[in-house]
Amino acid sequence: MGRKILFITTDQQRYDALGCNGGNVARTPVVDALASQGIVYDRAHPQNVVCMPSRSTMLTGQHVSTHGVWMNGVPLSSDAPSIASDLRKAGYRTALIGKAHFEPFIDPFLRFAENRIGSAGLETEMVVGEDGLPAPHRGFEHFALATHGGVGPFHYARWLREKNPAAAAMFFQVLDQQLQVNAGGGGDTNAPQVKHNEMPREWYHTEWVADQTIAWLASLPADADWFCWMSFPDPHHPWDPPKSELGRVNWRDLDLPPGYIADAAERERVLDDKPRHWRMWYEGTFVSNYEAPAKWVPKTLTADNVREINAMAHVENELIDEAIGRVLASISSRGWGDDLDVLYTTDHGELQGDYGLMFKGPYHVDSLMRLPLIWKPAVSANVQPSRVSAPVGLVSLVSTFASIAGLAKPEYAEAERLPHSDNEATTLGHERVLTEWDSVLFGKIVGARTICRDGWLCTAMLPGTVHDGTEGELYDLTHDPLQRTNLWGDPRHAAQRDALLDDMWSSLPASVLPRRPCDAPV
Repeated sequence: MGRKILFITTDQQRYDALGCNGGNVARTPVVDALASQGIVYDRAHPQNVVCMPSRSTMLTGQHVSTHGVWMNGVPLSSDAPSIASDLRKAGYRTALIGKAHFEPFIDPFLRFAENRIGSAGLETEMVVGEDGLPAPHRGFEHFALATHGGVGPFHYARWLREKNPAAAAMFFQVLDQQLQVNAGGGGDTNAPQVKHNEMPREWYHTEWVADQTIAWLASLPADADWFCWMSFPDPHHPWDPPKSELGRVNWRDLDLPPGYIADAAERERVLDDKPRHWRMWYEGTFVSNYEAPAKWVPKTLTADNVREINAMAHVENELIDEAIGRVLASISSRGWGDDLDVLYTTDHGELQGDYGLMFKGPYHVDSLMRLPLIWKPAVSANVQPSRVSAPVGLVSLVSTFASIAGLAKPEYAEAERLPHSDNEATTLGHERVLTEWDSVLFGKIVGARTICRDGWLCTAMLPGTVHDGTEGELYDLTHDPLQRTNLWGDPRHAAQRDALLDDMWSSLPASVLPRRPCDAPV
């Protein structure tokens, strides 16, 4: 028997959502305990700040330029490398339970495997492997797929319809009557994409993901080695947890988050100091990804809206923590506890009121880029708990999974495994972390490239329809942790900016061309 791997992801969760990272609202004792016994990464970044590109990096160990999923709606190639395939060949049992999203959700003609698998209620779809023999889709022998509500061709939606055909309507309806992303509000404050959900807690997708994970693990023999990716759809918008749970966090009692700027004049001054797409999003003239409602104007966001959305997200964070606790208890009952590695992270963050904004996009600041990342190695590995301040990326996950399983770093992986300490980070070459972002939505072409290194965050905006290639952002993370003072144009910091840009351009992998087409909005 070797080490088992439980890989836990949330969707769109901020670094400060967890108690172990300074969060003081949501109670997250289960994840906090993992942190106290393991390694916490204080400067972990995604390689892209939207779902599909980031999740593709987690699976392939590659930067966006290499795997080619450059925005939501661009499917990961069916022949892309997958750490699940490598682990399965090494004898591991493999499963992905919850949100996958390597392929577009909107797929009425079932062009993509995830939609076919979910629609048919299959465990997987067999494809012809490199050896000419049937192999499971992306190396996962078991899928149980879910997304943010009860619609679509996924296992959770099928299950929910069996419980109650009307249950899907209990969630916030993401598309309005014009089939546009719903800009409507709800809750007590008419906050965007908020709804009081009448669904029983036991039917909610967080509980379903945990239940499905427990059931799959129960089906395995005691001597099995396994890799299970347990992927929760929350706390991604819409914010519609079960109404029965709202008493956990009273939005009226919440302080506004530190990143929120209450004074409108000061808020707009800060926004105007950043590249112009910031102010454009605030004014409602620019939207960077299809998931955000194009008809909504962030400038209309009220302080009470921010409080209620944050309360909803924290309720969802607590439910996730409790669900993880149930899964870990089940694993312990099988006698696997000492040989279990647990890795916990998310695909990207959320603005969640910072700068008076909501949702996500090309805003390469901590709201979206600083992620919770925790690795609790197996007791049998004898790794000492620590906090790592060196910059690391989700691109290191594949090499980490391989090392846990006793495999060599895959040739396709573009980063070394996660370090156990800051000293080891230096040894492994974790000096910088890179993030790429591109969008061509609604006739606007926007791109950003970011490097984090030596306590600095530097972003270059690429030439397009919004920027001419001269704009960017530079932040001193030590003295300006809220990233309110953009030093990009300050001549006193020009040498620092240029050195970071030189390092970034020389470190980014070359893009695989031609660029793969966007097949769906999301």
